Amino acid sequence: MANFYSAIQMAAICSILICLRYSPAVTNYLLKRLAGMIPLLFGITIISFGMMHLAPGEPVVVGQEFNPKVSAQDIERLRAYYGLDKPLYEQYLEWLKRLVQLDFGKSFSADGRDVIDKIAERIPVTLWINILAMLLIILIAIPIGIISAVKRDSWLDKCMTVFVFIGFAIPSFWLGLLLMITLGVNMNLLPISGLHDYNWQQMGFWQQQFDLLSHLLLPIFVSAIGGLAGMSRFMRTGMLEVISSDYITTARAMGVPEQSIRYRLALKNALLPIITLLGLSIPGLIGGSVIVEQLFSLPGMGLLFFEAVMSRDYPLVMGITVIGAVLTLLGNLIADISYAWADPRIRHGRGR
Repeated sequence: MANFYSAIQMAAICSILICLRYSPAVTNYLLKRLAGMIPLLFGITIISFGMMHLAPGEPVVVGQEFNPKVSAQDIERLRAYYGLDKPLYEQYLEWLKRLVQLDFGKSFSADGRDVIDKIAERIPVTLWINILAMLLIILIAIPIGIISAVKRDSWLDKCMTVFVFIGFAIPSFWLGLLLMITLGVNMNLLPISGLHDYNWQQMGFWQQQFDLLSHLLLPIFVSAIGGLAGMSRFMRTGMLEVISSDYITTARAMGVPEQSIRYRLALKNALLPIITLLGLSIPGLIGGSVIVEQLFSLPGMGLLFFEAVMSRDYPLVMGITVIGAVLTLLGNLIADISYAWADPRIRHGRGR
């Protein structure tokens, strides 16, 4: 947990140094946006806390309804132990007081561990899967979108369109099961569950890395296929819109080489929708892989969140929700900053 807090502090220090490196106008803009995130985060926590407690069932009642050994007095004692007998606003204020100190409380599960410890234990798996899937999407979707726009209505564009519609139509759980049966069971090429083989501890360093990669290949591919189809379409649409703009026509009339028009003038502006998608996809780094983690038996954040909701583990649910909310707000901020980098009109407008 100390390493987790140290990482947060280091990230905050680096953000401040980067912020101070830029002009005062940009610094003021960033500080205002960060200050504006506080009431938004406060509102998100109120809504999430209220909705979680409005859901039917409590952690001390779920799974105990038909247990003859659990009496009503036992349930009331458990409610008092967890503080669930207090009014809802008192429960929220106590939780908020701990949150300000970066204390997410203890889980209601049988192990009673700190929420931050359970999150820190599971978060690397989910981050690796989703970050690698996102990199795969970017490296493949952007070239596909550019080629489809440049070769508009050609046989290549039509083939890629068919590929995109197939990617949209295939359910991720069905594709995962199909790949598990084909590549894992029938052909025995890739493992189909978990992160390591049973003899992972006896392997050498490079064997361990290869074993880990082989276990992650199928989850990464299944996670990426849907986003790959969508992002390539956005890239194609954005590229076609920019290519048909007046300033591109003027550049062609002035004799600017076609390669420079496509990859220096058009590409940067065509990336604006992609920047928005990437900013909005940051929260998915935490909770966007529930199906994949469940399917491949991966101990990640998505599976942890699902289990917490099913067991009404309020502190764990709220801890994951707060992290997701912070990532959403930071994702929007990063998208705005990236917009300013990609579009000089926005950048100069802020500077005035």
